[in-house]
Amino acid sequence: MVSSGRRAAGSDQLSRGTNQTGVRLYNERLVLSLVRRHGSLPKADIARRTGLSPQTISTIVNALEADGILLRLNPLRGKVGQPLVPYALNPRGAFFLGLKIGRRSSDIVLMDFAGTVRGRIHQPHPYPTPQIMLDLTRRGIDELTAGLSPAERQRIAGFGIASPFELWNWESQLGAPADVLAAWRQADIRAEIAAISPWPVYFHNDGTAACAAELVLGNGQHGEDFLYIFLGSFIGGGVVLNSHLFPGRTGYGGAIGPLPVPAPSGGFQQLLRSASIYVLADRLTAAGQDPSTLWRDPGDWGEIGPLLDEWIADAAQSLALAAISAVSIIDFRTIVIDGAFPAGIRQSLVQATREATLGFDLQGLAPFTIAEGTIGFGAREIGGACLPLLANFTQDREVLFKENG
Repeated sequence: MVSSGRRAAGSDQLSRGTNQTGVRLYNERLVLSLVRRHGSLPKADIARRTGLSPQTISTIVNALEADGILLRLNPLRGKVGQPLVPYALNPRGAFFLGLKIGRRSSDIVLMDFAGTVRGRIHQPHPYPTPQIMLDLTRRGIDELTAGLSPAERQRIAGFGIASPFELWNWESQLGAPADVLAAWRQADIRAEIAAISPWPVYFHNDGTAACAAELVLGNGQHGEDFLYIFLGSFIGGGVVLNSHLFPGRTGYGGAIGPLPVPAPSGGFQQLLRSASIYVLADRLTAAGQDPSTLWRDPGDWGEIGPLLDEWIADAAQSLALAAISAVSIIDFRTIVIDGAFPAGIRQSLVQATREATLGFDLQGLAPFTIAEGTIGFGAREIGGACLPLLANFTQDREVLFKENG
């Protein structure tokens, strides 16, 4: 079996690409990425699409099968010659833990190599604190891995954290007392979780992590370059360029919340003040309605009424402006919108945003599509789990596949 430690150590060699071990690991990642994209492929198709020799592909695939990373499927019969044997990812070939730190609730998940969530713990709270996160981490490690065999536990490749950056700067939106904000300023949550995690810990902005989930587990229809927008308590997002996650110079790539948009009273305000779920929660509170339904079950908000329609209309107008602004800088093929809300609300928001773009002058812009995300309200914690997957089992640099037919 190939342990996660081996692959983590090999990543340094991979980035240098200076020896045979590094090349082999790079080619392994190439094969795994291609199989993930297509679901299953025989060796001949892998060789054709990568440009590597059939002998090289046979060696790599056989090794990955022996390691328990790939599964041999039933032969494809009915064609001339020897039946082709497709290979697919082994769901139990690796496991990953992902934590989402949220404003009103946090989640931790266990995900398998195929991207299926094997277990989840949902933790509502009035506001997050470092101690709540550490307690949730301990509980998640104990409870979510309890059903794994000792051998499967050895296949856990890492623990990913998806969190808004600089939580202490969001006093009005977070609604936390001064001592909690001070605790976040002083805490190094990645280091504190690393101290209790038996596995390597990865950390990214929650919008970037959610984007990672869409990149790795989405339907692949968004093209090589897309802007991903996620509406949680705060709006955020991520950028994919050349089919690779682009976190940016400081990790804020695609964090579109500060983008200026027109304010209702004139002037400008940040996008997060019109297209974030906390805005809807504040409106519900002001109208005497209970906003907790937004956090209790992100998949079912029940009947909210006209306030929801008004929020969708306001958010869509701002999102349309954000989309056009983004496309005018990088000609993204797709603007992907997802969020911590039911699928029906996502559909309504995307449609309203499409209609809102028609009110703008689009002359000089390349055509683009506004599409629904595919992961949904769990994208941030699933994205957290995708961080160690990306680090250990995908290509670190651009690879051009040979898609010949």
